[in-house]
Amino acid sequence: MKSRKSTTKDQIRVGADIGGTFTDLVMLRSDGNYSVQKVPSTVEDFSRGIVEGLDAFLSDNKLNSDLISEIIHGTTVATNAILENQGARTALVTTRGFRDVLEFRRLRFPDLFSLDYTPPKPLVQRRHRFEVIERIMPDGSVRQPLDDVSVESVLEKLEQLQPEAIAICLLHSYANPIHERKVVEAVKNRFPNLYVSGSIDVLPEIREYERTSTTVINSYIGPIVDNYLESMQKRLDHANMAVPISIMQSNGGVMSYAAARRSPARIIESGPAAGVVEAIRLADRIGLKDVITFDMGGTTAKASLIEQGKPSLTTEYEVGAGIQLSNRLVKGRARSKTARN
Repeated sequence: MKSRKSTTKDQIRVGADIGGTFTDLVMLRSDGNYSVQKVPSTVEDFSRGIVEGLDAFLSDNKLNSDLISEIIHGTTVATNAILENQGARTALVTTRGFRDVLEFRRLRFPDLFSLDYTPPKPLVQRRHRFEVIERIMPDGSVRQPLDDVSVESVLEKLEQLQPEAIAICLLHSYANPIHERKVVEAVKNRFPNLYVSGSIDVLPEIREYERTSTTVINSYIGPIVDNYLESMQKRLDHANMAVPISIMQSNGGVMSYAAARRSPARIIESGPAAGVVEAIRLADRIGLKDVITFDMGGTTAKASLIEQGKPSLTTEYEVGAGIQLSNRLVKGRARSKTARN
């Protein structure tokens, strides 16, 4: 293939969606023409599917990789890790007396009249949750200073446990992060190679259960998403496609590659949210304002309501069989093969 230098006029923007079964690519040229490519997802390394799909497209059209100017990526890799219980072995560090927040939840029953309702198992087992002595009040005042001895004790227990990721969520740290910052720093210093999430970075908001659950999710899927995105970047670089990568967020916007590695909880509904955004554009082109979208993949099927050309949004979402996630998301309903079985 003869090499030629690309110009703005003939550059190609790529939209890539990776699901548990298929990887779909849309290549949009500067002149408005587009091509699509569908390849089986490479489960052992999802990032390989993108590069293989792009290679096939470039080869079929006799184009060079330097024509690709940007990749915008949506994925259900994070969601599927939760649905299939394939996340990292995670530990939780919290304030003394709040070890069981993940079990207490909000004491809400999704099916009020069911006599055999079984709540979902927490992503972190009880024996993998540890407490430090401290207390911040709702107004941010310090009622009990952080006890350094209890912190050291937790660090020693974590060394014995050898988790793959750690979540840290102290009481009312959204009002005053001083104690949680110290614990996060101590944990990162002791375990520099582990994925560590602090609630003050993930969701610095009131409501202990939602904040704890979201922080745990961030750590639980963190190593999976981090390794996946790093592998994708390396494969693209090796294939001479070192271009900016934007990751779809659950709210329908995009975030940088680096931000997605830090906050993977924000891309839980990445792929489905991208579908809703495109459905809004398509509905507008054919003169429809109120539509229902339906997105069925190999692992989950999702539906969303669009009213007056705008998606429904929510700040609360339950992944799979009831794992609570709090963030701004495009609202929808999901059914999972894994959740049903």
